[in-house]
Amino acid sequence: MSRFPIVAVLTLLLAACSASDAPGTQATSGGSLSAQAVGADTSVLRSAVNAPGIQQHLAAFQGIASANGGTRAASTPGYDASVAYVQQKLTAAGYQVSLQTFTYPVFVDLSTLVQTAPVARPFTPGSEFVSIQYSPEGSATAAVQGVDLVLPPSPTPTSSSGCEAADFAGFVPGRIALIQRGTCTFEIKILNAQAAGASAVIIFNEGQPGRTDIDLTPVVGEVNALTIPAVFTSFAAGSTLNGATVTVNVDTEEQTRTSQNVIAQTRTGRSDRVVVVGAHLDSVDGGPGINDNGSGSAAILEIALQMANLGIQPRNQVRFAFWGAEELGLIGSERYVASLSMRQKKDIALNLNFDMVGSPNYARFVYDGDGNATPEGAGPNGSGTIENVLTSYFAAQGLASLPTAFSGRSDYGPFIAAGIPAGGLFTGAEGIKSAAEAQVFGGTAGVAYDPCYHEACDTLANVNAQALDEMGDAAAHAVLTFAQTTSAVNGTGQASGTAAANMSFRGNNAVR
Repeated sequence: MSRFPIVAVLTLLLAACSASDAPGTQATSGGSLSAQAVGADTSVLRSAVNAPGIQQHLAAFQGIASANGGTRAASTPGYDASVAYVQQKLTAAGYQVSLQTFTYPVFVDLSTLVQTAPVARPFTPGSEFVSIQYSPEGSATAAVQGVDLVLPPSPTPTSSSGCEAADFAGFVPGRIALIQRGTCTFEIKILNAQAAGASAVIIFNEGQPGRTDIDLTPVVGEVNALTIPAVFTSFAAGSTLNGATVTVNVDTEEQTRTSQNVIAQTRTGRSDRVVVVGAHLDSVDGGPGINDNGSGSAAILEIALQMANLGIQPRNQVRFAFWGAEELGLIGSERYVASLSMRQKKDIALNLNFDMVGSPNYARFVYDGDGNATPEGAGPNGSGTIENVLTSYFAAQGLASLPTAFSGRSDYGPFIAAGIPAGGLFTGAEGIKSAAEAQVFGGTAGVAYDPCYHEACDTLANVNAQALDEMGDAAAHAVLTFAQTTSAVNGTGQASGTAAANMSFRGNNAVR
């Protein structure tokens, strides 16, 4: 996610703290709703949706993961059990529940990385290295030559290692290029190394807090232009390889797997103004995913259950969606949007996305729907109003919030691409909390919002109950606000920003 400049952060926080308007009485320039859209009394639902209720679902997800190899990843027994849990709860509450089954290709990584000199040492796949997705298969044994490395690393991510052809001046053709993760895409780095005559590429994580381990699945873009194998390593593994002799072997096997989305919708409400409330249900392979994204799934599940328990009859149909295979590149949400007819897409008023709402070192981030604060730009028409509803709510509660970009790394992406307004909440992932943010939100500056992001330690103990309570209430407020609005909320155009062209992630997969 893009970080927001500190000066602008402080300006926005001062503005938020001085706000005195009632929640949602003003629409931003990026919106299409009138004041009617935000006039619902959400206090009863917010009182019913609380951290203990959300944590009950998180405990269930933790139990499922613990009983299934420590993971709830797509196409695993842990994911199937998560689907069954959500489906049972929603069916019992009276929702119309369906499962959307889809297939997708995956590449099983059989790659190896071995140092042969000066000391023989194999590296452990999945913890010390991983092949870069869509890297060509192949093997190379050669001396390793570092390219414009910054060791020790700078305090913040700034390395341009391998980003320019000039970085390879003096590179000996045939050697394996050792490149540091940094400010340009993996694709650029590998293509520059390839042009310089490298036989293979090793990209290692840059080294700052939150950028040390194998916590992301790296991918590249223009696959057809790549001809040499490439792997991604932890900082500890890669930073020691300059001058060593290494064998890089990229070997993958393609398989077809099956997963499911859980779709549950209210039995009442206008079917031409559907509010899609989404969160991804899957974890990464290497952990139980209790914050990412058990927290978002548990929050919207609790909102759905409490709406049913309170007998709320929405004016607009609400569709709760629990997406599969998000961690593999937004596959579930993409398949869902692709399955809709043009009429069905037009009938969706907006998408609310909740991905990580319980980060231990959290901040209150709201997606920048009007594009006024982040370089990625605005979402489709109406997205600014979603942002305004959420930021106005926080301001009325005396809670500061900040914008976060539509960077393309979560399930709002397919909706934005279809011209559907989107918005939602986020409490931070592997990014580092700034001193200015720590002054406002509390927590610890210089530490990741979630140090266990994509790790085995993303357990029940990794979730901040106060974050769950604050963000759960805000999510409930937004869901009910748009469920009860009498205003038209359909978007009328595509996103105006450039996030799709410049995004640094495909789903949660790193490309730089």
